[in-house]
Amino acid sequence: MNLSDIRTLREVMNKYGISAQKKYGQNFLTDETILDEIVEGAGISSGDTVLEIGPGLGTLTAKLAEAAHNVVTVEIDEALIPVLKATLADFDNVEIISADILKCDIRELYEKYGTGDGLKVAANLPYYITTPIVLKLLEHSDIIKSITVMVQKEVAQRMQASPGSKDYGALSLAIQYYSDPRVIAEVPADRFYPSPAVDSAVIALESREHPPVEVSDAGYMFRLIRATFNMRRKTLPNALSSGMPELSRAQIENALDAMNLPHTVRGETFSLEDFARLTDLLYEKA
Repeated sequence: MNLSDIRTLREVMNKYGISAQKKYGQNFLTDETILDEIVEGAGISSGDTVLEIGPGLGTLTAKLAEAAHNVVTVEIDEALIPVLKATLADFDNVEIISADILKCDIRELYEKYGTGDGLKVAANLPYYITTPIVLKLLEHSDIIKSITVMVQKEVAQRMQASPGSKDYGALSLAIQYYSDPRVIAEVPADRFYPSPAVDSAVIALESREHPPVEVSDAGYMFRLIRATFNMRRKTLPNALSSGMPELSRAQIENALDAMNLPHTVRGETFSLEDFARLTDLLYEKA
């Protein structure tokens, strides 16, 4: 069954009386070339366990199942579970789980279904919760070897952004701390049914064996980062004074002096290395 064919897709949807649900961000990919690029870009091989999030009707799932040892696919929309069981009936290496991925225990899934030395994630993510899903996955970098996902094009740009650019922010820093991001393909909106309002991109996030910077406390560093970008138009002392009231303005300015930076500097110009250095200067004094 070729679910990337729009006529087949509509027939299945009509047969089961389902429609794309906006509340779940459902847009079904109808380009087989892009499906193949996701599988290839994720480096799926016969020994891999793949975690897929939001399988929809099973279009990508089938491609993954053909390439991998097994696929664990998590779908939040209960109405799609019987559809998935039908469209994926020919595959005995697919485990369909009806759940919200944000409430799932990733480590438990790996221990129950995983083979080899880790999971590979491949998915056409629901765009409305892309960031929390990706950040949750990155927190499990010890068991997740790679993440290859379809996201909004502008989100992919943010993930790769450099200091000082308009797309640069807390997401850029988190992604680049835990992984090495690489865009595999850009996907026009008309390659989906129904077509979303924006173009998309497939991005691969290769988990880093070691973070690119050493820092005294990564959790504290990301508190500084969030406080900074919550008020990105303010100078860094003003942003941190508001977002982290336990820090005095004098502490922040003394840290900037130690970094040979003016007190008027904005956090959007800070690299990951700069935030690590700032963390080391402020952490023990907080």
